[in-house]
Amino acid sequence: MNKITGIKSVDFKIIALGHGVVNWNGPTTLAGDDGKTVDNHTLPKLRGYSNLTGKVKEETGYKYKKQASDINFKETPMYISQNCIRHHLFRDQAFDLHYAKDKSLQDVLTSITGLIRGYVVPSSQCKRTSPLLLEDFIDQLGNGNFEQMGRSGSKEKGTDDKGNDVASNSFFSKTTFGETEYLAYGSISIEQLQFISLDKKFDRASMIIKEGEGEQIAQAIEKFIKNIAPERNPKAVFHKNYVRGGTIFEEGEVGILLDNEAIDILVNETIQLISELSIRQAKGYMYVEDVLVDYNDSHKMMRIKRAENDISQTPESEYAVYFYSK
Repeated sequence: MNKITGIKSVDFKIIALGHGVVNWNGPTTLAGDDGKTVDNHTLPKLRGYSNLTGKVKEETGYKYKKQASDINFKETPMYISQNCIRHHLFRDQAFDLHYAKDKSLQDVLTSITGLIRGYVVPSSQCKRTSPLLLEDFIDQLGNGNFEQMGRSGSKEKGTDDKGNDVASNSFFSKTTFGETEYLAYGSISIEQLQFISLDKKFDRASMIIKEGEGEQIAQAIEKFIKNIAPERNPKAVFHKNYVRGGTIFEEGEVGILLDNEAIDILVNETIQLISELSIRQAKGYMYVEDVLVDYNDSHKMMRIKRAENDISQTPESEYAVYFYSK
């Protein structure tokens, strides 16, 4: 069996800067100064945080809640979820898949969403697994603080949904943040990027094709990739039987394989998108300051996390080829 060699993944380390909270978690039940529970405190997303103290009232089984100030921002740091990051990274096409049900998926495949973000169309079960892995963006500074706020209205009382009188003035609180600095890691899988399945055999068809459509779709994908880098010459090759290297029975799939040039263009485009990412929402902002890239041809996944001295910041070999035509 021939061993698969070459760049197996492109890993990267991200440093991002910002101010305030970008990704809120919403109102959280906590304990007030009088010991009673309150529901008017809003928290950002905090990694590993629980609003429970761990103490339980033996008679009733009631679990005691923490107070709003009972937070260690080093032990439970604020983070921006990878779902939030992915939404903003592909914001231009964030809502297009809502309309994919009755549309041709060729338009999806010839886009950054189809090639990098990945998608699922529930009505047809067509899908493409994203080659892009992103971790949460974890804040390193811990500049959180408790902030009491008030909302003032007229002197007249209002009514709630049940028709009861309520005061026009209300108080609420938030855990807010000052300056932020985020650390995150990510990876692009070359195996998942290079092959586009058009076959339902292994339940991963990107789209259902008719006889003779495969070559046309391959040409459309090739044209899209070339438009990203007009000076280069990428290839997307259709074949009726692509086999994954190392398989026993050499059972293959109908699909499209991207060559080394096409893969490199898409890798560079993805790194560029990440390096230019900025988010402004929820009275806070974040922007990417630096991206360190590792063209990883070793068996050590995400070695950039543990041994930056071993990384390759430029490609020292071609991308690994996982599939062959038969």
